[in-house]
Amino acid sequence: MAERITAENFTEKVLEAKTAVLVDFYSDSCIPCKMMSPVLSRLETGLAGKLAIYKVNVGYEQELVEKYEVQAAPTLIFFKNGAEAGRIRGAAKEADIRSEFEKIQ
Repeated sequence: MAERITAENFTEKVLEAKTAVLVDFYSDSCIPCKMMSPVLSRLETGLAGKLAIYKVNVGYEQELVEKYEVQAAPTLIFFKNGAEAGRIRGAAKEADIRSEFEKIQ
C-alpha cells in the first residue's frame, strides 16, 4: 500500500527521489479514490524499483494542493528529477497509468 506523505516530507520523498514518483492526491470520502487503491497497489508491486507511489490527503495537505493546483480528487501527478512530468485527473485504468509512466521514462 502506498505510503501517505505530508508537506513535511514531500521534498525528500518526491522531489529528491532517484526514481520516478507517482503522487495520488486523494480524499478519504472519495469513492473514485477508493477504487484507485487496488490499481495503485498492483502498479507499486509491478513497477517496484522504477516507480515510487505515495498518497497525499487533500483534506489535510492544503499547501501541497495549492502548490500543485489540484482541483479534484483523485489527481495523479508523476514527478521525475524533482519536477512534474505528467498528470491524470480522475480515476484511471491501470493501462492508462502505465502508458503515462512510459512517456516519462
